[in-house]
Amino acid sequence: MNTQITLKQLETLFWIARLGTFERAASRLATSQSAVSKRMQELERASAIEIFDRSQRGARLSAKGEELLAIAEKMLDLHDQIADVRLSDGGRPRLLRLGVTELTAMTWLPRLVTRLRERYPTLKITPTVDMSRMLFTALEDDHLDLIIVPAAFRMPEYVSLALGEVKNVWMAKKGLIDTSEARSLHDLARFPVLMQGTQSGSGILLNKWLHAQGVSFPEAMSSDSLTALLGLAVAGLGVSYLPENCFRSFTDTGQLEIIRIEESLPPVPYVAMYREDRPHSLIHEVAEIAAACADFGHNFQI
Repeated sequence: MNTQITLKQLETLFWIARLGTFERAASRLATSQSAVSKRMQELERASAIEIFDRSQRGARLSAKGEELLAIAEKMLDLHDQIADVRLSDGGRPRLLRLGVTELTAMTWLPRLVTRLRERYPTLKITPTVDMSRMLFTALEDDHLDLIIVPAAFRMPEYVSLALGEVKNVWMAKKGLIDTSEARSLHDLARFPVLMQGTQSGSGILLNKWLHAQGVSFPEAMSSDSLTALLGLAVAGLGVSYLPENCFRSFTDTGQLEIIRIEESLPPVPYVAMYREDRPHSLIHEVAEIAAACADFGHNFQI
């Protein structure tokens, strides 16, 4: 009889503890529930530990089971670090599932990809460009390893590494609004306003701030796409808040102009987010590289 503890058993324990049931762990590991049960029986025999509190319903760990889980997490992390050493030496390719928003994709994502390829030549990067809320949901569902989004989502089981801030200003097609003097936020209510929606991290933060100022816009049009808002503003369909530095070329050419508003919009902080409940040296290092690369002020940086 094999009484050796295996990484597969420890990984199964990790996913049972994280997802709460044998069934969910089996789905995550692409195996059967009976196979998950068998691995836990083997782990209990090999460790001589009663891992689960059988006086409780569900997959509730015993005190000794919690101790074993903590050790399992360390061992899985060490295994990941060994894989990272292989990766840096040109070994078997590793996969990075990276999620970013439009603003990152059109500014410093090329630079980040270049730096990652220099550091990890065999790293396979599968990028997803989407709205912040969709990216966060994908991170929750373990479909992405790391996301770069505005800091609109805060949960204790996620690491959020600060990347920088984005300054937004109000812009409109030249001539749409008299810019001879500064206006108040309430003055903007007389014009059509183009706003980011509830799927956008910037929209969540800035619209919450506008609501706190007691400002509402009767004629508001919403889009979660930053590119769409830019196009609508250039077309003269309304005034919109847009990243000042990234879209400076549109004000330089006269396609748009900045509307001076007495109450400045708060800066939007961006973060690299990943799950904390599975330590991973590769993902942490990717976040550190992202922090070094982040620059929202210039388009398509390499």
